[in-house]
Amino acid sequence: MTRGRTVTRRRAAAVVVVAAVAALTGCAADEPAGARLVVLAAASLTDVLPPIAEQFERTHPGTQVVLSFGGSAGLAQSVAAGAPADVLAVASPAALQVVLDSGDSVGEPVVFARNSLEIAVPTGNPGAVTGLADFARDDLDLAVCAAQVPCGAAAASAFTVARVDPRPDTLEQDVRAVLTKVRTGEVDAGLVYATDVRAAGDDVEGVTLPPAQRVPADYPAVALSGGASPDLAADLVAALLGADAQRELAAAGFLPPL
Repeated sequence: MTRGRTVTRRRAAAVVVVAAVAALTGCAADEPAGARLVVLAAASLTDVLPPIAEQFERTHPGTQVVLSFGGSAGLAQSVAAGAPADVLAVASPAALQVVLDSGDSVGEPVVFARNSLEIAVPTGNPGAVTGLADFARDDLDLAVCAAQVPCGAAAASAFTVARVDPRPDTLEQDVRAVLTKVRTGEVDAGLVYATDVRAAGDDVEGVTLPPAQRVPADYPAVALSGGASPDLAADLVAALLGADAQRELAAAGFLPPL
C-alpha cells in the first residue's frame, strides 16, 4: 500500500499567540477589578496547571490567573516578539533561552518539574508497537513532535540513543497534537511525555521505554518583565515549588525537580 507522508506545516506561532493573549488580556467593562496574571505554558501542562492556578487565586484574593497553552518554542518566541504575558512555563531550558537572551525575564528561571518520554498507542495497540525501533517501520502511521519544539528535540535524542532512523508520517508543533492523533486512531503510535499518556486515561496505552531512551525533560518557569505585575508573577513562579503545586504535579505524573 502506498502511503503519502504528510508533514504538518510550520505555524506562525508568534503571531497566533500574540493575538490570542491580547484577546485574553483585554479588559471588558463587566470584568471585576483586580490583578490579572497571564501565564503562557507548555501544552503538556494543560491538565495540571488549572488546579494550581485556582489554588494561587484562593491564596491571593482578587487575582485572576489566565492560562494559555501551546508549543514551548512558539510561546517563547511570542514573548520575545512582545506578547503580553506575566509568566512563561516551558518544557525545556533551551526553549526558554530566547526569552532570557531578549531580556524579557525577571530574575532567574526556576525548574519546578521533570518529565520523560513514553510511546502512546491506541487502545489495544493495533500496530503491535513495542519500542522505538517500530518508528522505522513503513507499515505504521507514526507521529512525533517537530524538531524545534522540546518534545521533538527529546525525541531526536531518544532515537539517537536507540540507533533508530525514524520515519514519522506527521510532525506536530506540540506534544498534545501528537497525543490527539493517537487518541483518534489517526496514527499507530506517537512519542509523547509520560504525563500525556496518563492524562489520556483509557483512550491510549503506554509503551515504556528503557531508562536510557526516556530523555528526561526539565520544566522551567520565569516571571516576565513585560507583565502587568512582575512581583505577583514572581510569587506565582515561587508557588510552583510549593507543597500544594508539587502535589498536583506528582499526581499528574511529573517528577520533582532535582
